[in-house]
Parts: sequence; C-alpha cells; structure tokens
Amino acid sequence: MKMAGGPGTRNIKIILLAIALIIASGTVFYTRMIVEKLQQKEKQIVELYAKSLEYLANTEDTSTNLTFIFENVIKPIDFPIILTDTQDKVNLKNKSGYRNLVLDSTKTPQEQEQFLYKKIQEMDAINPPIVIKYNDSIIFGKIHYGDSDLINQLRNYPYLQILFAAMFILIGYISFSYIKRNEQSNIWVGMAKETAHQLGTPISSLMGWSEILKLSHDNPDKVLDISEEINNDLARLNKITQRFSKIGSNPELKEANLYEVIERTTKYFERRLPQTGKNVSLKIEGNENVCAKMSPELFEWVLENLIKNALDAIESKKGSITFFVSETHKNAEIDVKDTGKGIDPKRKKDIFRPGYSTKRRGWGLGLSLSKRIVEDYHKGKIFVKHTGPDGTTFKIILRKNS
Repeated sequence: MKMAGGPGTRNIKIILLAIALIIASGTVFYTRMIVEKLQQKEKQIVELYAKSLEYLANTEDTSTNLTFIFENVIKPIDFPIILTDTQDKVNLKNKSGYRNLVLDSTKTPQEQEQFLYKKIQEMDAINPPIVIKYNDSIIFGKIHYGDSDLINQLRNYPYLQILFAAMFILIGYISFSYIKRNEQSNIWVGMAKETAHQLGTPISSLMGWSEILKLSHDNPDKVLDISEEINNDLARLNKITQRFSKIGSNPELKEANLYEVIERTTKYFERRLPQTGKNVSLKIEGNENVCAKMSPELFEWVLENLIKNALDAIESKKGSITFFVSETHKNAEIDVKDTGKGIDPKRKKDIFRPGYSTKRRGWGLGLSLSKRIVEDYHKGKIFVKHTGPDGTTFKIILRKNS
C-alpha cells in the first residue's frame, strides 16, 4: 500500500502556500493603504498648524486667535511635533517648541537638545518637515512631525497577524502530520493483522486437512474429498495473494456481473456461518443482470468486510444480511442491509477512519480498506445510507463504464 504523499499532496501544499501568500500580501497592502491615508490626514493637520502660525505672524490681534488655534488646532494633535527655527533650534524654555514628547528632566539642556535633534532626524526620515513662512516669502521656522501611536500600531499589525497565522499554521501542520503518521501506523499494523487473519484461516484449514489425510490414506474416496477441500483452500490463498498484490497498484477493471460476484462471496460465508453460532441468512435481491467495471478480487474483499461488519453488529442469535442490486443510467448500485444494532450517529464519520473500531480486539481496517478500494481504485462511492435500532444500510455506487 502506497503511503508517501504523491503529486496530489504536493499540489495541495503549493495551493495552500499560495493562498497564504495572497492573504498575507493583501493584509499588508490594505493596512499600508490605511496608514497612508492616516499619514495624509496628519500632514494636513500639520499644514493647518503651520498656516495658523503664519497667520499669527502676519496679524497684530493675537490673543483671541492664539486661543482659538491652541484649542482647535494644537490641542487635538496626538502625534509628536517639534517646532524649530531655520537652524533647527528648539525653544526649551516654555515647552512650546515640542508636543507629545517626554523629556528626561534629569538631563541637562544640552542633552535634551541632543535628544530632540535625534528625534528631528527620525521624524524627517519619515515625513518631510513643513516650513513656516512670513509674508509667504521669508522662512522663519519648521514643523517636524512623526507618526501617531495608531499609525505605528497599524504599521506593525499585519506582521503580527502574519506571525500569529504562521504559528497557527505551524501548530496545525504539526498536529496534522502527527495524526497522519498515527493513521499510517494504524494502517500498517492493521494490514499486518489483516494479512495474518486472511492467511490464517486457509493455512489452519490446510494443516487440519493434512492431519486428516494421514488418517485416511487407506480410504481413496475420502482422500479425493480432502484433495478437493485442499484445492479450495489453495485457491483461497491464491485469491488473498492476488488481493494484496493489487493494493498499491492500479488494478485492471473489467466488466463483471455484480449479482454473480455477490453470490460467490455469500456462498463462501454460508459454508462458515455455522461456526459463528448465529442463525444469519444471506439474501440477494434485485436485478440479476447488472454489470459494472471492477476488479472482482478486490470488490469481493469489500463485500467480505461488510459481511463481517454486519455479523459483528448482529448481537442476537438470528438475523439477516440482504444485498439489493439495482442500476441507474450510469451507475450500478448495491444496498447492504443488516438487522444489527446500528451505528452511533456520532460515530458515522469515524467508521471509515483507519484504526477506528468498536471491537476490543478489532484493528479498524476493514471499512477503511473498503472505502479505499471502492473510491480510489473503482472511482465509486460507499457510505452509510441508514442506521438505527433496526440495523444499518451501506450503499455502494460503481460506474458501469470506465
């Protein structure tokens, strides 16, 4: 059975990576667009501030206007601003030369000036300073301004978002890989047990016939009967070998009569049902002439798994397993109905998962393998059509043509 991820898995990873890159790029672009709009608004506020100072410099009535400008222009500003003269000198005496900046009071005026000068360089690297003119010609000052806390947060937000998304994806990938490895481990263990189980019955039978043959060497008729049974078991071993050789390869699908394939499988089980201690009848109903493209060896394995599953579900001494064969224009269909205890509705999605089993000694491979054979090899479908206290019905849909 092929376990490694093929081209399909790689394509899914590439698609997921591409989607992640598109989302990340879109987030960065959209946030950058918002930041640029906010920066433009802050620039307009600074320009208004500069115009206000120019107006004050050109008018004699300053008291009322100064109050208006302070309340409506300067006070609402929430981003750092430094007002300098043409030589980039800052007025530190009454703190009118800067706003939304905190100076260390333990520092000397020279150190504070150095701090502000460094801030001016940082601000100018982000936003060009706005000049203040007297009579629209003489430059008598500059306004240096930085970005508000909101802009800084928005600028960093997409990278934080990408980081958290990457962490989430990484955790998800690790979890998914662990689950995948666990499922693959269950498949390998299940396949090993299934192999032992499949081979065990005919081998045990051959060993039994060998002992009987030793005791019956003087009875030719009995030897012939034993020889026929040995041939049956050898044919069974050959069929098992064929099944396992087809798992992991692309089996050749050929047209086969669905009714006859089911009949062969039910006859095999009818000879062994008395050993279970249950009086379970196997019935086939519906259209006897329905044909489908299939690998008979593998499809019989599916039917065997469904019968075994149904026998385990029938807890009473008496019950029935019914196969109903029908067809549509394009598909051949089989309903497999048992009179067992049904499936817990909460577990309907789990029954096809590798490793899932309600039996204490089960290895949870039968239905998982059946799903793989039907859907991967035959490009069909298998699902639970109905389940309840009256039993469970599985539905299989196969294509009539390749």
